[in-house]
Amino acid sequence: MAPERITEAAATSARKKPTLKTISELSGLAVATVSRALSDAPDIGAETKERVRRIAAEIGYVPNRAGVRLRTGRTNVVSLVMSTEHEMMNMTARLISAVAEGLRGTPYHLNMTPYFPGDDPMKPIRYIVETRSADAIIFNQVEPDDPRVAYLMERGFPFATHGRSNRAAEYAYFDFDNAAFARLGVEALAGKGRRRVLLIAPPVSQTYAGAMIEGASEAVRSQGVELLVADGVTSDDGSEAIRRRIAQLLQADAAIDGLLTGSPTATMAAVAAFEGCGRQIGRDFDVVAKEAIPFLKLFRREIMVVEEDIAKAGVFLAKAAVAAATDQPAAPRQFLDSPTRFDV
Repeated sequence: MAPERITEAAATSARKKPTLKTISELSGLAVATVSRALSDAPDIGAETKERVRRIAAEIGYVPNRAGVRLRTGRTNVVSLVMSTEHEMMNMTARLISAVAEGLRGTPYHLNMTPYFPGDDPMKPIRYIVETRSADAIIFNQVEPDDPRVAYLMERGFPFATHGRSNRAAEYAYFDFDNAAFARLGVEALAGKGRRRVLLIAPPVSQTYAGAMIEGASEAVRSQGVELLVADGVTSDDGSEAIRRRIAQLLQADAAIDGLLTGSPTATMAAVAAFEGCGRQIGRDFDVVAKEAIPFLKLFRREIMVVEEDIAKAGVFLAKAAVAAATDQPAAPRQFLDSPTRFDV
């Protein structure tokens, strides 16, 4: 194996714009081997890949994207398509960070493709596919019969979803088991002696709303608890809309003594509604909620919380998207993350 000590000639070369040839000179490896190592080729050993990447980082090598695309037909880009309507307390920022972490050490880079409230969610998907501006797509807010899934599968374009559609068995995904969350939530509330539970569910157009309602409905039958699914409001609505609607429901039904919610915003707004009606958490009612960023215990320590591990989701989705884009034999990759206990 050729020594890695940088010669004066190579160092001079490295001070110019580094190329694959520069790395070849510094590593003693053939240019083709360097190229395949940077592309994460499966026939190149991990030690060689690490060595080549270390040298590339030291000399500031940046691949010519246009050249890579011409040679390989790939962009080395994974595009994360997300709505801009999410607010700071939900999972958006953490998911972006986690996907970026999952791509670390690979030749792939993350590109964010936003779409705005009122936009057709298909628009950014079509753009990426038609322009071939990415090798794979990751998206969330999945619907049972999601047109994005159908479109991408028809065209054979690699993708992974955060959440599941009715065709989830056919592609890569990471999902949180919302049915299990709701079952555990009802059981926890029943264990506190609560007998009429109000569920603030996600929008029914999204798959995980059905899962949450189904899980809660199963649990109430075995626990001897009544379930009321809040109408006229969802866990994705604004805090003031949620607070007003929950206050109305509490005024109409004084027996509600348990709360199960799908978002931190819904939790805080609903608790405010309960307290505005003169009820005290832990005495007159109890709450079960899930969150991506530990926060709710700071708001009211009595809230029973389960954390949805978005860091795990993002890393998994990044690797699943790359596997799908590179036709690795293990694709599609699928994972259902089930909660096991609440932080009480």
